[in-house]
This record gives sequence, C-alpha cells and structure tokens, in this order.
Amino acid sequence: MTEPRPAQGVPRQPLSGAAERLLARAREEWARHALDAAERSLIGVLALVPEEPTAIRMLGMVAQRRGNHAQAIDCFQRVLSIWPDDSDLHVCLGIALFERGNVGQALEHLRRACELQPRSAPAWFNLGEALSRATHTGEAVSALQRALALDASHVPARLSLSKAQASLGEIDAAVAGFREVIRLDPAHAEGWFGLSNLNTVRFDSADAAALQRVLAREGLPPRHRELLGFTLAKAQEDLGDYGEAFETFRWANASRRKRVKWDAAGERRRVDAILRIFASDMPPPLDPALGREVTFIVSIPRSGSTLVEQILASHPEVEGANEIKDMSQVIDDETRRRHSAFPLWACDATPEDWHRLGKEYLARTAQWRKAKPRFTDKSLVTWYLVGAALAMLPAARVVIVRRDPVETCLACYRQCFTEQTGFTCDLDEMADYCVDFSRLTRFWLERYPGRVLDLPYESLVAEPEPVIRNLLDFCGLPFDAACLAFHKTSRTVMSAPSAAQVRQPLRRDTARSARYGDKLDGLRQRLRDAGLLID
Repeated sequence: MTEPRPAQGVPRQPLSGAAERLLARAREEWARHALDAAERSLIGVLALVPEEPTAIRMLGMVAQRRGNHAQAIDCFQRVLSIWPDDSDLHVCLGIALFERGNVGQALEHLRRACELQPRSAPAWFNLGEALSRATHTGEAVSALQRALALDASHVPARLSLSKAQASLGEIDAAVAGFREVIRLDPAHAEGWFGLSNLNTVRFDSADAAALQRVLAREGLPPRHRELLGFTLAKAQEDLGDYGEAFETFRWANASRRKRVKWDAAGERRRVDAILRIFASDMPPPLDPALGREVTFIVSIPRSGSTLVEQILASHPEVEGANEIKDMSQVIDDETRRRHSAFPLWACDATPEDWHRLGKEYLARTAQWRKAKPRFTDKSLVTWYLVGAALAMLPAARVVIVRRDPVETCLACYRQCFTEQTGFTCDLDEMADYCVDFSRLTRFWLERYPGRVLDLPYESLVAEPEPVIRNLLDFCGLPFDAACLAFHKTSRTVMSAPSAAQVRQPLRRDTARSARYGDKLDGLRQRLRDAGLLID
C-alpha cells in the first residue's frame, strides 16, 4: 500500500517565522526522502509549537515510511480530531493500523476515506489492497475496479487487481491485466513477474527479447532485476533452452542471496533442539478434544500443500485459511513473555500453559469458522512447531506433504520468493533445508502416530481417489465427491504460483528435473549422501 503526500493543512494557531521556516524545510526534506533531516526539522517545529497538527501529521508520515507503524498511529490519531474529514489522513491511519495487524479498524478508516473522497483513485486503491491482503478478495476486486474507473493509468491498482483476480481463479482477466501493466510500463518488473508467476502463460521469443532489453538497462534496483531475471529464465524454459534458463536462475538467485539472511547452521541447531526437547513426554492435556476443528498442512514450498488445502477446502465442512501466521505468532508472543527462546521454554510449560495457548490460537482464528466448522492452517513454518501445536491442540490433525526432493529443490530454486525464504537461493542450502525438514517430520510421524499423516505428492497424483479418501478419513471427515473435483471449487487462493494450477485437474507431468540433466548432479549427490535419494 502507498501513503499519500502529507497535506499542508491549516494550523490551529499562527506560526512564528522560525516555525514556518522549519516546517517548509521539513516539506522540502520529505520531498527529497531525507527522512532523518525531516524528522529533526519537525521536532524543531514541535519544540516551538507542541501541538502543531501539520508537523505531527508529517512526523507520522516519516514514522510510517520507516516502518514504525505504532508511532505513526499515535501521530495520526492525535490530529484526527482536528481534521476528522481528511480523506488522506484516514488512508494513512488505515495503512498503519493494517500493518500493525488491526485489520478491522484499518478497513473502517480506509472505507471512511472512500466515503469522504469517492473520486479519489488512491483511496480506492488502498482500500482494495487492504481487502485483498485480508482475503476479502471479492470486495477487493470491486474497490480496485473503482480505482481504475477513476484513473485508468493507475498501474499499482491494475497490478493489485490482476493479483486478486488470479487468487479467485479468474486467470484470463489476470493475464490481460498483467499484460496491460507491461504495455503501460514495459520495464515493470512486478507486472512481468506477475504474469510469470501464474505458471500457465507460455512466453514467446518476443517476450524474451523484451525482457533482455529491460535487463540491459542501467540502474535497475536489485529486487526488480531479480524479478525480471526469474521471468526471463521461465521464458527461456518455454523456448526449450534449459541451459540458459539455469544460468539465469543462478545469477538471479546469487543476487538474492546477497540481500537475504539465512543461517543454515543455526537452523540445524534449532531442529536439533526441537528433536531433543520434544522427545520427552509433554504433560497430558486438560481437554483432549481441544482443536479438532484444525487441520495443519505442513510442507516445504512448492511441494503440493496448496493442492492438499484446495482438496480439503472443497469439503462442505472445511474453510481453507491459506498461509496464516497465527500459530507462529502465538509461539512468538509466549517466547517474549517468558524471555526464553523456543523450544527451550517448552520443557517448563504446564498443561494450563498449553491449554491457554491453544485457546488463544482458536480465538485468533475464529474468523475461519464463521461459515464452516473446520479450517486448514497452511503456514509453511509450522513444520518446526508440530510438537507445540499438538500440545496446545491435542485433537488437531497434521498433514505432512512431501514431494520428490530433487523436484522440490528445483521448484524452489526456480521461484522468486519473499525475503523470508533465503534457503531457496542456493541449491546446497536448499538441500540442507530438505534434510532438516525430512528428519524432523519423520520424528513427528513416529512421535504422534494417528495424529500426523504422511502424504507423498507423487502418490496423490498417481492415485488421487484412494489418497483423498484416506486424507478425509484421517481428518475425521465424511467422504464428499467435491474433493475429487477440487479444481471446480471457487475460493481465494493466496499462493500466487499455485492459484491457477489448483483450478486445473491433476497433472502427472509436473516433474522438471530431467530437463536440466547434469546441471543438478551436485544437488542429487548431496541428497544422496544424506539418504534422501536412492538410485
């Protein structure tokens, strides 16, 4: 989401010459993105006129640009009583509240901004973006279409609309939207990547040439160059040039690896600690029935977890919640409360502690049970937390989705993820991540028989009906034929690379590694040495 420019406003009292000069300097510094200097000037204004609303508002803008949303909220709320009908102020406050997780309040302010300025394309865009991120996708599409009706050249709104349409399965509309973004701005990295990320568009030689022209430009930001690089690599795949594609993936990932943080040794130590601590018995639960409404789906990215969620969400009793963060947030909050790192504090947790945490998780996820009694939680970090999740929610079920490790590593290497997935930038580190995932999930399967299910992706693709029947039985769900026709289910799918794929019948031709030949020999050997690959 983007914040509007700080309004000039009318101060409640005349300013001295010194205060006026400082405020003018702050505006000029803000325009130059000199945030530290602007903050000093604004503090100077407030030293002379403590409640000067324009300075407080601009200080909130500086805090928001830095990511300090708590300070931004405080500043915007202080001046809202002075300018209650300022549409831009409601937008700014709505953005800050959203980033702090106060989604309901955020949407109220963003909707109020649109009421106050119904002809403001930025107001409708920010509302649409927030609605989309909150998975109110149908409303998001309407708001973003309203923004484009007011300003057809609003590229961010068109980009967000295309992403929202893709998540709803409106793939043709999404393709047309991404193409229009590229037409308006041929160098738009997110437009190109959005088109690529649908995984259904085949690029041609004209697309590849256009991408190469853009990449030849000087001064592209690293993230944009990487998005364009991943897109070019997929175009090269479509043209059958897998050698060139691999080299393009290699330099794009090497660029990402310079910017993202990943500590493979630290991750291995964390897995070791979890294995050690959860090998001991957890205390018996206060309520063995707590959590029966939850099915956790855990996997490495690009292993089929979205497909499994789509199958379960096709059942009339199950809501698919996508990749929610509530479990990790509950654990993180408890970690801060105890001043002890997870999993170390798990040794000291009492039955009352685990019950409290389980109830907190269920309260946080109540929205997913408004229409249906059951829901899926597909967070890709929950594989670390299975022991904690089952101590908190003893009646919950966990589905571990596995895919061939070479295909998994390659699929992740081909995908430009967010900054939180640094392990995907290097095939050796990706293999190490696979090894850690395998040894910990094997432990969960042995430790919690009957509560954790092993679901190989290849088995699902080869024999869908018996695997799906077994999955439903494991989850305590009666069989429903809609789960076999999952591609017909209408719902929001937030995982962009899978949004189009889960709207298609199962395919058996998804393996890619053979096309890369000896390029993957080092990966194969590393997995073979770890016992994950048997010739």
